Formats: sequence, structure tokens, C-alpha cells
Amino acid sequence: MDTLIPHDSLESETLQSILEDVVTRDGTDYGSYDLTVEQKVAKAQALLKSKHAFLLFDTDSETIKILSKDQLQQYDL
Repeated sequence: MDTLIPHDSLESETLQSILEDVVTRDGTDYGSYDLTVEQKVAKAQALLKSKHAFLLFDTDSETIKILSKDQLQQYDL
């Protein structure tokens, strides 16, 4: 069963590591411009804090994903 992970329940170093892992995965696309890892992490943190995105542990792939509100609606949580 997939599980939401409250980002504010994580230690800052843990959250930083998770976000770095997610934003540097193959297939991560940020459009027609390049961002540094730090910029990508900052953008992800801002989305999490504003509740426009959420962390989800995907049990099938055993990875953590960042999902938008719209994407999250596809899950039965």
C-alpha cells in the first residue's frame, strides 16, 4: 500500500537527501531550461511547504515520489 510521507515530519538532512535523490533521477524533466540540483531541491521544498506537492512512498518500486495535488488524486489513500 502506497503511503504519504509528511515532509515536515522528516529531519532536514533526511528530506534534503530524499529530494536530491528524486530530482536527479533519470527521466526527471524540468522543461527547456536547466536548473542546478540546488535549484530543483529548493523548488521541490517550496511545493511541499505550500502543499502543492506531496511525498509518496511507492511500494511497487520501493521509491519515494513527489506528486502534485492532481497526481495524488489518482491514488486511493
